[in-house]
Amino acid sequence: MFNMAERWGLYQGSNPVRWVKFLPEENLQFRTISEEDERRLLESSPPYLRELILFAVNTGLRCGDLLDLKWEELDIDERRPSLIMGKTRRRLEVPLNDTAASIIAEKQAVKHGPHVFYNPVTGDRFLDLKAGFKAILKRAGLTGITWHTLRHTFASRLTRSGVDLVTVKELLGHSTINTTMRYAHSNHDAKARAVAKLPTRVTK
Repeated sequence: MFNMAERWGLYQGSNPVRWVKFLPEENLQFRTISEEDERRLLESSPPYLRELILFAVNTGLRCGDLLDLKWEELDIDERRPSLIMGKTRRRLEVPLNDTAASIIAEKQAVKHGPHVFYNPVTGDRFLDLKAGFKAILKRAGLTGITWHTLRHTFASRLTRSGVDLVTVKELLGHSTINTTMRYAHSNHDAKARAVAKLPTRVTK
């Protein structure tokens, strides 16, 4: 707060935290959901949350970006959204697979207002999904899962399928590859397939 206030010219005098180092962040540990966990989540969800969960798992979008998604940011013919991500303010394009595209087609049939996903009660943008998500976790008998877990799941499934980290970085909208490297350990099978392509040399 002191650093920001100083940069914005809102604080004068000696900055008491100028030389305080930030604590190191542990970004290597993250939770993902299995296909069985996903099935239990979907079975415990009302329709509006079911489509949001499926869309998140298949696009990797953050919850806020999902709720902010507007029709004007979607290219239906090209099957991709082009949006400014709330956290980084970077433009992101994520091609829609068949699952995500089918959700968009269903939403288009009942299009209401500027937002793709909207509160069925108010007809307006969702303000918060924490209470609803907490309720379905309880019904599904699951713990420790958040909306960001769905984003981790998207990335991990990509790397396990052999998608390279640079592509994963672009799909997630990370500004640097360092953030994406946390998923490197989850693509062991892809690494094994890669080294298997090397020519065999038998030495005696």
